[in-house]
Amino acid sequence: MSSRDIILRRIRVALGPDRAPTPLDHAAAAPAGDAAAPAGDAAPDRDPGADGRDSGVPVPRDYLRTHVSSGVPELLAEHLRDYRAIVHEAPMADVAAVVAGALRERGVRRLVVPHGLPDAWLAGIVVGSAASASASGSASASASGSVPGSATSDSAVGSASSGAPAVERLTDDPSLTPAELDAADGVITGCAVAIAETGTIVLDAGPGQGRRALTLVPDYHLCVVLPDQIVASVPEAVSRLRPDRPLTWVSGPSATSDIELDRVEGVHGPRTLEVVLVH
Repeated sequence: MSSRDIILRRIRVALGPDRAPTPLDHAAAAPAGDAAAPAGDAAPDRDPGADGRDSGVPVPRDYLRTHVSSGVPELLAEHLRDYRAIVHEAPMADVAAVVAGALRERGVRRLVVPHGLPDAWLAGIVVGSAASASASGSASASASGSVPGSATSDSAVGSASSGAPAVERLTDDPSLTPAELDAADGVITGCAVAIAETGTIVLDAGPGQGRRALTLVPDYHLCVVLPDQIVASVPEAVSRLRPDRPLTWVSGPSATSDIELDRVEGVHGPRTLEVVLVH
């Protein structure tokens, strides 16, 4: 059995027994030099072979799984800051206030909110229309609460005077277009797991995270990390994740230094990553 056969068989095993046949099946089923099997014919299971490299053979996991045993949340905060992320640490009771403060500081008026995000995290903001959100910023800049040429709603004036930002909540149902995502001021999500040793946040499109585009197109990403989502190492994180989920691994704001080693942020994703670590 060649390395190619082993790789293709591992892909089939990972996909599971209930998926439709793919070109990989036909390619793996055809002996070297032979034509691929006709479309629609299921590939037979191949003998794992005697080399012990097939995915059917148990893989030893007795290696060192982590290098730290204490201070894991503190290590995560340190490494997130190393990646130039903005980090807040707060108890659960203060999450709404921290989120509201972060959105106010960033001037967010149109926020993408994925399905399943806890409403309690947004309790510190006033959810309104785009017009009222814009008017809130104008109202806070005027002592009389009125700005020439702008219409300010009572709710927006109230939110400005109380310090709670007025934000238009953008939901992904129906799916937001790339242009709509690009026009948003930011996105707020939870996460699947956060890795202290690498300062990495992993999203798996679960509740409160949404599809991958929601966190790649907007220029600002605010992420809330719960205590039980923090692990020390990559092996610990992988053991919690499902390989059939769309995983996005985020280590700080999007950045590249490909051209003459000059760091440029916001090329492949959000320019700014802000994280609320709940304790």
